[in-house]
Amino acid sequence: MRFEFSSDDLARMYSESEFFGGFAREVVRAYRKRVQFIAQAVDERDFYAWKSLRYKKLKGDRADQRAMRLNDKWRLILKLRSEEDGSIVMILSIEDYHD
Repeated sequence: MRFEFSSDDLARMYSESEFFGGFAREVVRAYRKRVQFIAQAVDERDFYAWKSLRYKKLKGDRADQRAMRLNDKWRLILKLRSEEDGSIVMILSIEDYHD
């Protein structure tokens, strides 16, 4: 699948090995692995198939967004968009679900 970043910091965290954007190294390491997995996925079904991601649709005012687990505390927030030549995953943010 193709992906895009909603901010320059998210893009930098993926492409620059020494940029952590204020997050712990382990969170950024997991983030990079997830983005690589997104790039290799055929479609959204691959996200559901990998149970450890705990991929799910969000509810309420975030019903158009999805969440993917990075670790016990942090989640990667995504939004899917369909285009004629396939789906695009917009990587929106990294969030702490427990605050």
